[in-house]
Amino acid sequence: MGKNLAYKLNYVWRLFGTAVSFTTFGVGGFLLWVLVFPVLSILPGSRREKIKRGQHVVHYGFFAFIGLMHRIGIMTYEIVGLEKLNRPGQLILANHPTLVDIVFLISRVREASCIVKASLWRNPAMRGPILNAGYISNGDPEQMIEECVDWLQAGGSMIIFPEGTRSVPGKPYRFQRGAAAIALQAGAVVTPVTLSCYPSTLTKAEPWYSIPYRRRFHLAMHVGEDIPLAEFQRIEPKSIAVRRLNRFLQDYFTQQRDIYQYHGK
Repeated sequence: MGKNLAYKLNYVWRLFGTAVSFTTFGVGGFLLWVLVFPVLSILPGSRREKIKRGQHVVHYGFFAFIGLMHRIGIMTYEIVGLEKLNRPGQLILANHPTLVDIVFLISRVREASCIVKASLWRNPAMRGPILNAGYISNGDPEQMIEECVDWLQAGGSMIIFPEGTRSVPGKPYRFQRGAAAIALQAGAVVTPVTLSCYPSTLTKAEPWYSIPYRRRFHLAMHVGEDIPLAEFQRIEPKSIAVRRLNRFLQDYFTQQRDIYQYHGK
């Protein structure tokens, strides 16, 4: 009886904390848009310098958000191989099991662009960070690829989820080819990051309030070794090279997911 009550009280606290965290995220994003970013926009500097300042602000904001979720007992996390990130011209490719993946990654990468859904440009909590950090819309696929390639070739780093959306639990990965096309066109340093979450939560199939009952969730990030592109860059025509790299990435992340899901149980 006492143990069940403890589980229930802990669950209620974590549910309340989750609501507080996401409310804080929304309010914080709106305040950045109306208070912080207008000030940053009038500071001197090139467009690239202003984008980097915006990315720093988002990085520290997301770092604080993850810290809040950790400190109030909603989540724990671990990071293996962080030293392999934060390199110029680096394309970070990751699987996408939870709602907070991009927040978690950007909280650890100081200067990074990413691809966002076109619909988010109208979201008041996200519009400020998106515009001021130079994030790239997926509204026009050809323009999206071109902008990503330009950013990487200019020395910027990017975070991309090849799935394009969150994974569906229990379903095989289905990667879109955009990430592979960007990697080959840019000739970027490609670094894979495997994300694992257990117990499963904040997935595509679950609302934000569907949290684990017995314990807080644990988010793990494992940074892999860079993926050599030379073998794929020699393939002609390029459309076949993109397909083969995409298949390689899909197989790689499937294997990594199986490894870390096993160790996470």
